[in-house]
Amino acid sequence: MAATATTKRARRTSESLAKILDAAVECLVESGYQGATTLEVQARAGVSRGRLLHHFPSRDALLVAAAQHLAAARVAEMAMQSTAEITAGPSTRKRIDQAVELMWTTYQQPYFWAAMELWIAARHNPGIQAALEPAERSLYTAIRSVVDQMFGAAYVKKAQYSQVRELLLTSMRGVALTYSFDPRDPAGDHHLGQWKAMAKAMLAE
Repeated sequence: MAATATTKRARRTSESLAKILDAAVECLVESGYQGATTLEVQARAGVSRGRLLHHFPSRDALLVAAAQHLAAARVAEMAMQSTAEITAGPSTRKRIDQAVELMWTTYQQPYFWAAMELWIAARHNPGIQAALEPAERSLYTAIRSVVDQMFGAAYVKKAQYSQVRELLLTSMRGVALTYSFDPRDPAGDHHLGQWKAMAKAMLAE
């Protein structure tokens, strides 16, 4: 009986934590950093004030944890997508096209905008800076690993591969930010063709 009660408590804790993190992400994406208050998160999550504070004693800790929670889930999803959606051979030009396309889709996801809200807030908030730095460093390592999986070993071993990967990651992030004031169909973005051509010129020639 004691073991059953402990299991039930652990499940309730896990469920309430997930509700809080999901609600915090929704607030960040829909209302930005300023609008993502603990009261709004609490209301959306449907939990008590005590439950919220038990998990996250500060607002910034909650918001950073929420963004990282969603990002980690998205990285795991990317890894599965790379297996399911990249069907080209390990050293074909089509493989490069598919990898670039899949990379670009990640910049239209909610976690990207949640992260951007926190990055901007971090400029004037040392607490968020301190929390974000190690978390983002760890996340970026995971993202690089998934991108390597997308391109495949044949391209990863190319001398210019690391340079291509970093150029794509930073350029895509910059272009994606323009969608905050100029929303459009990302599948038709003219940068997509440029990224593919650059990657093929550096890796497949």
